[in-house]
Parts: sequence; C-alpha cells; structure tokens
Amino acid sequence: MKEYYVLKNGRLRRHENTIEFVNGDQKRSLPLHNIYSLHLFGETDLNTKVLNFLSQNGIPIHFYNFYGYYSGSFYPREKLVSGFVLVKQVGYYTDHDKRLELAREFVNTALRNILSNLEHYRKNGKNVSESILMIEKEVFRLSDAAGIPELMAIEGRVREIYYSSFGKILRPGFDFERRSRRPPENMLNCMISFGNSLLYSSVLGEIYHTQLNPTISYLHEPGQRRFSLALDISEVFKPLIVDRIIFSLINNRIIKTDHFLKEVKSCYLNEAGKRVFLEAYRKKLDKTVVNSRLKRQVSYQRLIRLECFKLLKHILGEKSYRGLKSR
Repeated sequence: MKEYYVLKNGRLRRHENTIEFVNGDQKRSLPLHNIYSLHLFGETDLNTKVLNFLSQNGIPIHFYNFYGYYSGSFYPREKLVSGFVLVKQVGYYTDHDKRLELAREFVNTALRNILSNLEHYRKNGKNVSESILMIEKEVFRLSDAAGIPELMAIEGRVREIYYSSFGKILRPGFDFERRSRRPPENMLNCMISFGNSLLYSSVLGEIYHTQLNPTISYLHEPGQRRFSLALDISEVFKPLIVDRIIFSLINNRIIKTDHFLKEVKSCYLNEAGKRVFLEAYRKKLDKTVVNSRLKRQVSYQRLIRLECFKLLKHILGEKSYRGLKSR
C-alpha cells in the first residue's frame, strides 16, 4: 500500500468502481487497491460522492495549502472503534503519573534519535562533539522533570542545540539562523516544515488503522481542530525520517536553490521542489530496516504502525511502551 500524492490542479470524480483525477483533457484512474492515503497539494474539486466512496475504502485524504503545508484531513468513519480502549486512553491522560511516563518516553526517544544522527556525522568527521555533550546533559535531566512543561522545555533546548549544529553537517548555502514556522524564513526551515507536515499526515493515517483515538495525546496538550496524538508519535520519527531526508537531499546536491520560491521573509518549495522532496519521502517510507524485536525487514511506514500498536499495548497494560530508538 502506498501514500498517493496529487500536485496538479484538477478534479476528483467517481467513475464506475474507482476514482478518476481529471486535469484538462487528461484522465487518470487512482489505484484504490494500492492507496493507503491520499495527499492533495493542488486546487482540487471533489464532491460527496467521492468522499463517500473513499470513506468506504478506508482512505483518509490530507489537504495542503498553496505553499505545501498541511491544512486538514478528511478522516473516514473509524472502523476499529473500541469504547474500552477509549476509556483506557483517557485514563492515561487524566492520571498525572501515567501521562508523564508516556510523555517522558516520547521525548527521551526523540532525543536519543537526534543523538544517533549526530553520532553518525561525528564518525564521518563532522565537528559536532560539543553539541552531543550538551544534548546528553539535557537527556539526563529528563528523569527529574516533574511535569509536561519541563519536558517540553528540555525538548526545546535540545532542538535549538541540534539545529545549531546543522551548519557543520550540511553543505554551504543552506544556513540555519533560527527555527521559523509561520512562515518559514529560509530554505532549511521550509524543508523542515514541509517534511514535518508530511510526517504528521502519515502518522495520522497509521493511527486510523488502529483502535487509538487520534485526539487524545500525552506530550502535546489535546486541543480543538487537531489530532494531537499524531504530534506525539511524530516526535519519534522526525529525526529518523524527516531530518535524514533533508541531510541527504542537501548534501547529495539533489535539491537546489532553484527548487524554492522566495518571498518577503518567507520561503516555500515550488512544484519541482515538492516533487523532489516527495520522491525522497516516498522512498524513505518504503525503505526497510531490520527490526530487532521481529527479527525481519520492516519498512519505515510499517514501523510507524508498530509504534502505534506498542502504545496501544501499553495503554491496555500488556507491555510497557518503549519508543523506537535508532542504533
């Protein structure tokens, strides 16, 4: 099963037993049997007939704005609803100690994966030793954090240290002064925001295929108009998927300055740039690694689903959650 991306402007319509994308005189049938979720980047017209048909096939749709950043999702009616799991999931949120335990493990896993990235570049001669030492000190502070705000503060300091080391990892021309989001102010911030949007959508798609409720989270505060559990689980995979894609695209000179659209205090990927990033992202999700627990090759896409199942087992009291840490 694949994530399917549509960058062109056009129209989605129901045609016989499938969905067609119409762009001018061109028509293309979507391989629904092989589509995991649908990502729409262009201006796309569709009606309730299309939405109902995609819902019947359990295919979420993720919408992105003109600049390529996540706008929202059509989340089909859940097929794996469990009141028992919902009650348990809420119980872990309302219990301070249980929530803190999960939130701490999300942050710990994210920081360990950040350290893994830096260790890789230190072994390849990059001068990031000082950053590693500073982050290791922050990791030791996790056990003393008494609440979610303290954990978030530690994670924020580590991200600042981590991003400041990018200048020693990446080839010249992709400078990073500070993290900026709305809008991203330079090419590197643009790629981080774009990649994080894609990952959030992918994680949300995996949660849909479990009994977990995507609105009940532990590290990020649940709120209106967002699936905050996807934010929690995304923390685990940002260093493993998004950051590594960015390092590869820049250092291998795959992405170039002419792949970006620059405006006043803002920077965005143009259509060619989106295609380059999406191709790398698709390949990364399909890439397989050896899972030590299963003792077999597993794709990164599947690893996200397995992370959801590990969290589910923790909530059900079957096995303590331990986040996926890169070796």
